[in-house]
Amino acid sequence: MRPEKKFLAVEVSAHLEKSDYVFLADFTGLTVDDSDELRGELSSLGAEFHIVKNSALKFAAAERNISISDEFLVGPTAIVTGGDPSGAAKVLKSFTKSKQKLSVKVGSLGDRQLTAKEVSILADLPNLETLQSQLLSLLGTPATRLVTLFNTPARQFVTVLAAKADEVD
Repeated sequence: MRPEKKFLAVEVSAHLEKSDYVFLADFTGLTVDDSDELRGELSSLGAEFHIVKNSALKFAAAERNISISDEFLVGPTAIVTGGDPSGAAKVLKSFTKSKQKLSVKVGSLGDRQLTAKEVSILADLPNLETLQSQLLSLLGTPATRLVTLFNTPARQFVTVLAAKADEVD
């Protein structure tokens, strides 16, 4: 591999190393202003958008054991890495819907390759903070019910005593 191509592959590998996921997108028709807007939206989530050469991406993905089929390494390719995968997928989906200039080719999350449809489904999931709060709520529910269960007999006993006291008066 020529030194300049090796440099590009090392740079792409550094981007892939920052994240547990990567989304590949076709950026045909995307203007500089549009890409700046997309980069801004993604950076607020800690994600990054980079235009890469397919050969460098293929080499870097193989080096990092990321499975990306050769059929997706055709045409202009950009990668999205870093931050919350669900949040990045949400930004890509809304940007694609509003601008009609970007299309997700494929994604890779952990050791699994995701289709464009699966990336869209990932975008529909709640973000990480919401999922964490839902999990905390689920963990707290049994304790709340247990306390209520223990308090019920005492509350009923006090109610009976109050009724008897009202009868005596």
